[in-house]
Amino acid sequence: MNIDQQTQTELEAAAFRRLLNHLRKRTDVQNIDMMNLTGFCRNCLSNWMRDAADEKGLGLEKEDLRTFVYGMTYEEWKEKHQK
Repeated sequence: MNIDQQTQTELEAAAFRRLLNHLRKRTDVQNIDMMNLTGFCRNCLSNWMRDAADEKGLGLEKEDLRTFVYGMTYEEWKEKHQK
């Protein structure tokens, strides 16, 4: 690709936001199914965000990042959608 770093970061961020929105709408897709098919799930995304935050010394909490990824608390998501 022949784009500058800022544009690449913006495109990656937009794609990530779209992925999160897609996963928030597809509550029928269980994390275990995602793990079996893709090797990652919603929890992995929140863990990867935590790793990135830790690298920057931000000290964000695991549950706060799960809430961000799920669009609600993890406990709420499990009650509503986990089979």
